Amino acid sequence: MNYHISTVNNYFELVNMIIHEKPSPPQVPPSDAAPGAASGFLADYLPFLLALASAAASDGFHAFVRSRGLRVPEWRVLACLHDCDGTMITRLAAQALMEQSAMTRVIERMEERGLVARRSDPRDRRRARVHLTPEGRVLAGDLVARAQADDAELMAMLPPEQRDTLKPLLCAFLAAQNRNILNAGPAGQDGDDLA
Repeated sequence: MNYHISTVNNYFELVNMIIHEKPSPPQVPPSDAAPGAASGFLADYLPFLLALASAAASDGFHAFVRSRGLRVPEWRVLACLHDCDGTMITRLAAQALMEQSAMTRVIERMEERGLVARRSDPRDRRRARVHLTPEGRVLAGDLVARAQADDAELMAMLPPEQRDTLKPLLCAFLAAQNRNILNAGPAGQDGDDLA
C-alpha cells in the first residue's frame, strides 16, 4: 500500500485522542497554521475527524483503484454489488454516497464497459436492478480482496484493544444517526423504496 504515512499517523493520533478520556487537541506548529485559524477546533470537530480518517484510510486504495482504470464511484458500485447483487440504483446511490442521477450515469458507463447489467425486477417490471456481469464479478472479487488486505494493514496500526472497538464504535455512531444502510437484507427485501 502506498498510504501517505504522515497523514495516516496523524489520523491515528486523532483516533487515540477520541478514544481516551478528556482528549486534548494536537499542537499545530504556528508555521503550519492558517492565518486566523482557531487552533484546536478542527482537532475536536467530529465531521472533520471522520473526513480526515476516511481520506487517510482510503487514499492508497483509491490510487490502486484508479490504476486499474476505474473511478472511485465505480469501485463503490462493485463493492456494493459484491455484497448484494441485484440492488436498485436508489440503494446503490445511498451506499456509494452519491446523488441518484450521478449514480445512473456511473451505471451507464459501467454497462458500456461490460461490468454491470440492468434487469427488470421480477416483482415489479417498472423497476430495474443492477447486477454484476461475469467480468464485473471477477473484478469486484479482486478489488474486494485487495481492499480487505489494505483494511487489515490499517487495523494492524492500532493496538488490539482499539482495533476491537473502532469499527463497532463507528457502526454504533451510524446506527444512532439512523444511517447504517449497510444492514440491508438480500435484494428485493432490502427496503429498496428509499426514494
